[in-house]
Amino acid sequence: MKSNKILSSVLTAALLLGVGATSALAIGGASGPVSYKAAGKLGAIAMNPYKVAPLTAVIMNGGYNVTDVKVTVKGKEGGGIDIKYTPSDNAVRLHGGIPVWGLYPEYQNTVEVSYKRNGEAMSETYKIYGPAVYMPGPGNNQVGTLPKANVVKMDPKFKDRLYFVNHIIRASTPDSGQAVWNHPVGGAMEWDNEPYNWVIDANGDIRWYMKADEIRDPSNIYEKGNMMGFQQTKDGAMLFGMGQRYMKYDLMGREIFDRRLPLSYIDFSHHIEQTPKGTYLIRVASADAKRRDGKNVRSVRDVIIEVDESGKVVDEWKIYDILDPYRDNNVLAMDQGAVCLNVDASLAGQTTNKESLEDPNAAFGDVAGVGLGRNWAHINSVNYDPADDSIVLSVRHQGAAVKIGRDHKIKWILGSHEGWGEKFKPYLLQPVDSKGNKIVCESEGSKCPGYLSDKGGFDWTWTQHTAYVVPQKSKPGKTALTVFDNGDSRGMEQPALPTMKYSRAVEYIIDEKKMTVEQVWEYGKDRGFDWYSPITSVVEYQPARDTMFIYSATAGLGKFLIGEGDTEPILNEIEDGTQNVKVEIRFTGMGGSIGYRALPIDINQAFK
Repeated sequence: MKSNKILSSVLTAALLLGVGATSALAIGGASGPVSYKAAGKLGAIAMNPYKVAPLTAVIMNGGYNVTDVKVTVKGKEGGGIDIKYTPSDNAVRLHGGIPVWGLYPEYQNTVEVSYKRNGEAMSETYKIYGPAVYMPGPGNNQVGTLPKANVVKMDPKFKDRLYFVNHIIRASTPDSGQAVWNHPVGGAMEWDNEPYNWVIDANGDIRWYMKADEIRDPSNIYEKGNMMGFQQTKDGAMLFGMGQRYMKYDLMGREIFDRRLPLSYIDFSHHIEQTPKGTYLIRVASADAKRRDGKNVRSVRDVIIEVDESGKVVDEWKIYDILDPYRDNNVLAMDQGAVCLNVDASLAGQTTNKESLEDPNAAFGDVAGVGLGRNWAHINSVNYDPADDSIVLSVRHQGAAVKIGRDHKIKWILGSHEGWGEKFKPYLLQPVDSKGNKIVCESEGSKCPGYLSDKGGFDWTWTQHTAYVVPQKSKPGKTALTVFDNGDSRGMEQPALPTMKYSRAVEYIIDEKKMTVEQVWEYGKDRGFDWYSPITSVVEYQPARDTMFIYSATAGLGKFLIGEGDTEPILNEIEDGTQNVKVEIRFTGMGGSIGYRALPIDINQAFK
């Protein structure tokens, strides 16, 4: 028998070496050699245990019952920041030992741990080396692996902050964007670039990054696309999506799930979030949609689905059937040099025309246009409102935020009144001042008193991102809403000079009974062109700190488009209701990437 031959060979080898058979088998036995040694009072150290997060490790339990753990990853000498967290006993069991998170790259980190080993209290200090950061990049004109975070201002009360940053390489690398959808035609398959996902501390130092090539495979159409929509869920894990998939990983890099979209849908991008009911809202597109002219196409960024924990579709909103995909007013006014991540300096300041948008003549796919099968909507966020089981959308190419009920009917439209058909006019919100007096907007409702770059007044949002309900500041019948107003197409036109453009973080109060909207706060207008982000970006209220978190993710791109600089995103936290800047971090040396979003993360939430 084969096993007898193997044993005979081992004995023969042992005799030839002059070693007894018993000694030979003692090298490791049937399970193979065991050569690792405990690093301290527990087991060995496993670096990057899940292959996705190289600046993590696990101090393995070594066969002991390990409980009551506390971890401190010490800051670098000379002013570094300690990262402290308390993993639950369940987290220790999950990872097979003490999870270590927040190592500095290219540095011998000091990690202090306390715990109980089989009930006995112990404490130790480990020296753990964090490897250098490596990510695939464009190479050409790249000056660093990741952008440098320059701390301009940091209130001492925010020194414990950790910020997750999501960037995407601006120009496709050679292995990206190599596929298109056919049969039917259209869709956004080509929207496929390398991601940069990392975490900085309040000093701007890198403390975590994602080795995304363990998840993303550009050679597989179902494992490629732009990683976007990162959210930290209540269990501390990161929820996000990528092309034809949506997924959830914890901050140690452990996969919780990684699923293909339901087969009726394609092309996730921009936004996914978990509702209080445990379901997931996902911005997708239709894999096969029948147009009025009988053609079958794949749609572009205009469908919302809700799936349950098992991945079943429990609801869908086909926005092309709810709004008007032929309303072209805002599309005609947009700067074609920066249409979301599609950046082309040769088209900066140029607009399209009706002839290019005409339905019979225009191409299908991820092109700014009108009609089903083109990028007429470009929905970049979907947010759940628990007050009435509704969703709020940021519909960028319509320059509007829209609320839609469970019955798939419109509740209100926040945006310029210009160009909406008769059936939509009852849903258009009327702007009012703080006393409830009507504000008149000229030019068919597009130019309001605050649309110029001076302080004060009211304005709509233009090519906006992240229309988010603020439950903590809402009341029955009155919804607080924050929006990042990017500002392109402001007033339904391009300004005389590109340097006149600006972006804002803005908060509104919407009276859903009176169908009015009041602007109650804004930030960014007085910072002008330097703070202007033509695309991407986020603003979100932070109840634990009572701040508005803002990432002007493509600040400086306007300068790049006119040949006067490069993108330098700006991260802020602003005291709520004021202009008081608590945090400002500016990113430079972009490494060929473009900013999408950022968010504060809670490391204790990740290990509770």
